[in-house]
Amino acid sequence: MHNDGNVVPLHKGATDQATHSPLARLPVILLQVRDKAALQLRQGLQDLFDNADDTLFEMADRARNDVEQNLYFEAMRDLRLKRKSIERGFLEHFFEAFVSLTQYNTAQAALPLGTSTQRPDDMERSVAVEAMVNKVLNREGVALGQLSARLGVLLGKPLDGQRNPMGPAMLCEYFLQAGRNLGVEIKVKLIILKLFERYVLSSADQLYAQSNQLLAATGVLPELKPAPTRRAADRTMSRADDQPSQANSHSDTAQIDEVFAALQELLLPVRGSVAPTLEASAETRPISTQDLLRMLSHLQQHVPALTAQDDFDLRNQLEQLLTRGSVKSGTSRVVGVSDEDVINLIAMLFECMLDDRNLPDSLKALIGRLQIPMLKVAVLDKSFFSRSSHPARRLLNEIAAAAMGWGECDDHERDSLYLRIEQVVQHLLNDFADDPAIFSELLADFLAFTSDERRRSELLEQRTRDAEEGRARTEMARQRVEQALNQALLGKVLPQAVVVFVQEAWSQVLLLTCLKHSDQSAEWRADVHTMEQLIWSVQRHDEPEASQRLLALVPGLLKSLRDGLSSSAFDPFATSDFFSELETLHVQLFTYPGQANDVSFEAPVMVRMTQEIVLKTADEGPVETSFARLPADDASLLQVDQLHPGCWVEFQEDDENTLRCKLAAIIEATGNYIFVNRTGLKVLERSRAGLALEFRRGAVRALDNTLLFDRALASVLGNLRRLNRGK
Repeated sequence: MHNDGNVVPLHKGATDQATHSPLARLPVILLQVRDKAALQLRQGLQDLFDNADDTLFEMADRARNDVEQNLYFEAMRDLRLKRKSIERGFLEHFFEAFVSLTQYNTAQAALPLGTSTQRPDDMERSVAVEAMVNKVLNREGVALGQLSARLGVLLGKPLDGQRNPMGPAMLCEYFLQAGRNLGVEIKVKLIILKLFERYVLSSADQLYAQSNQLLAATGVLPELKPAPTRRAADRTMSRADDQPSQANSHSDTAQIDEVFAALQELLLPVRGSVAPTLEASAETRPISTQDLLRMLSHLQQHVPALTAQDDFDLRNQLEQLLTRGSVKSGTSRVVGVSDEDVINLIAMLFECMLDDRNLPDSLKALIGRLQIPMLKVAVLDKSFFSRSSHPARRLLNEIAAAAMGWGECDDHERDSLYLRIEQVVQHLLNDFADDPAIFSELLADFLAFTSDERRRSELLEQRTRDAEEGRARTEMARQRVEQALNQALLGKVLPQAVVVFVQEAWSQVLLLTCLKHSDQSAEWRADVHTMEQLIWSVQRHDEPEASQRLLALVPGLLKSLRDGLSSSAFDPFATSDFFSELETLHVQLFTYPGQANDVSFEAPVMVRMTQEIVLKTADEGPVETSFARLPADDASLLQVDQLHPGCWVEFQEDDENTLRCKLAAIIEATGNYIFVNRTGLKVLERSRAGLALEFRRGAVRALDNTLLFDRALASVLGNLRRLNRGK
């Protein structure tokens, strides 16, 4: 009744070799069932990927923090890059499953569900897949059972539902295998699985109904009654579920219209600024939005180079095009009221952004080239003005935020961030026609790039903070050691060798002890006591019991000195020389004037300690001059106190050069402010008083790192309100 034929897959590739093997002989009718099912599954996958960007973008929009948001943006990027390979892999597994039907043995164990889900973090995914499969089986179990029975007749052996190539378990397994190389976290994988359920598994009723109908029409178990359809009820429930979403959509649209209408009222005084230069009596005829977009696309291809940006006036260019079109048509072609309001608002926004002192001058030329693409997207989508999460608006804000740390002396043309921004701008100028989806793609790519840069700079910034805090602790410890040395040495006359030893060697022992155990510890007190014993032991004492005390003191003193020097890794040769000198000094102390002495000693060089000891520091950086004390309520001090880690400031180095840097840390031990550049490297250090005086002189100013677009929009609205009040 049925003819056999070679398996002929719908696509070329790895499947061809498998399907032309001697074992791959399937009935022609089964090939027709397979190919028809493949067409439907391919369409479902395409719908899945077409909607994945929107779904992930909405998740990113609702993210609780930047880390979670970047996770969704990186997933969008990864899914877009691997879309074709996942579609191809899914269909390859689907075709191979049909080929394996010729080798299927009823004695074989059933294929386990989700054979790829054996890693620890996949338990949650296995549960989700099982729930999806059970939902399809509960809804379409009868139709799937009939299809398995008919396939069993064609194969000449029973086929259980779990081995059916079109069963939900197998379909899920194809998708899991095809997407196993997706570099996304489990929460994103679960979202993608949910999309698979929505766009592929939800149409399983049509898949099974069409296959059963085709097989029954060719005489394969025609006596089986068609499975009862439940799709009408399902569709009714689906529509009911969608209604709140539609209501929300209508509500959002109404809100967008309301916001734009309020903007239009403010824009009344500036209307008429985009009009052709013709006689006043000429008949006016508004051009359509599509005509405006075509004109803007024409201008977009002729945006001048960076060096000629100052001479480019978009409204003037539009007027010239309108005048040219008006002369040809004999009527005055004008822009519609709504579109003109958008043009005026975008022009004012860009004027404000390009005058913004917080925006680096080197970035302003690049931002200026985005005026036409931003105008086009605003004409197409008025939510650009009301929705802060709009992809085009976010892209503009992210570019400005990423470049906040650029300085005048940076080599922008070789900077990776500058080159990436330039690439984004050129991509929009070359490829943006009328599909705003390009902004979502560019935003996802740009955020993936900047998140890598931000991770590197944050790591280096943390290292800078740790180093500065360590340096501050060392400085505090150094001052404490100086204090201990001066208390012990000042006013005394001592052998020069001992003074040098205490100042250069034992000071390091004290410094390490202070850093490790603090100056309140028993270890610190013991080391200070050892230093005091050493100083006493090299001074001449007239008391009769002094010699006995020295004899009792020396063994313990030498041990304490050796232990301390060993812990600080002091030069062993210098240590040996010092102990030889110390032994000589101690022997001399036992010999009093007039006492017999068989050994002649060279008298030691003695020094009187009258000046305070100042220890050398490893940091040779500039020392800030002490400043006059400022009143607690001084305005410049209040400006300093408003700074917090993460704030950007700009220092005026000279008449032409400025330095932009970020406050990375306020060191608690010293009160110093540590500034880093955008890569996380330390560039400046200031005291609170020194920074306050620079604020007073105008040599430094805090930068506003709030969102660029939002800042500009607030400024434009303020200007428009003042203009309306002055009418």
